[in-house]
Amino acid sequence: MTIKAGNIVSHVIAQEWGVGKVLEVTAAMATIHFSDGKNRKIAASHFTTLKPAAAGSYMPPPETAAVVKAVRTPRKKK
Repeated sequence: MTIKAGNIVSHVIAQEWGVGKVLEVTAAMATIHFSDGKNRKIAASHFTTLKPAAAGSYMPPPETAAVVKAVRTPRKKK
């Protein structure tokens, strides 16, 4: 299988990662965003552990809202 950016793939061994979308491919590795919410770098020597997946099977994880921290007021000097 030829790995290209935009391909939808799954990892043969790590099925718990879900289906992933290839974000970037270099001669040494591919960066893939899996449906468990993590980006993983797969070495080119391990491309054989990737198999094509149906385009409709990739569901990116839902966006989480950013947590806003409360601003503390500075302490008064004594």
